[in-house]
Amino acid sequence: MSRFSLTLLVTLGLAVSACDRSEPEPAQESGASAQATGEIDRSNAGDLMPASNVRDLDGRVLNLGALQGRPVLLNLWATWCAPCKKEMPLLDQLAADYDDQLQVITVSQDLNGQEKVAAFFAENEFGYLEPWMDPDAELGFHYDNTPLPTTVLYDASGVEVWRVRGDYDWSSEEARAAIDEVTGL
Repeated sequence: MSRFSLTLLVTLGLAVSACDRSEPEPAQESGASAQATGEIDRSNAGDLMPASNVRDLDGRVLNLGALQGRPVLLNLWATWCAPCKKEMPLLDQLAADYDDQLQVITVSQDLNGQEKVAAFFAENEFGYLEPWMDPDAELGFHYDNTPLPTTVLYDASGVEVWRVRGDYDWSSEEARAAIDEVTGL
């Protein structure tokens, strides 16, 4: 099977497994997603962050494995995933609230979706999130074709602490307490 066929198969699997193409329900007043489905899962704690390269819209490369020194919250999302889009403003606020104590990295799993990602970021005017792309779906392979959104918290050494599969209320006390475990706040 060619890499392209495998990538296409993984992407279709991600689309079917978690996200639909319907519009998201209105957010609750707290900014939380209505009917968040994700929960904290520590079963992969201790795994190292993958040394995958992601690219921004200008072609700048970031090697995730080189991110050490402060905790990283890595979010896999796509423009066609309604729950993903619903939680992006919450992740932007989280990045603002934790500023220098936590690096929030959102990586689009859209294949050939640079224009869609650029338009989504322009429309939402995020103050802290940057539009990173994973055009070969390497992270999807690394995380065993996990459903979108998937968010993984790594400590300052690049070791996984926990992950969330599905959308999550990043403004909740539970989320903040789980992040504070690694930020020391």
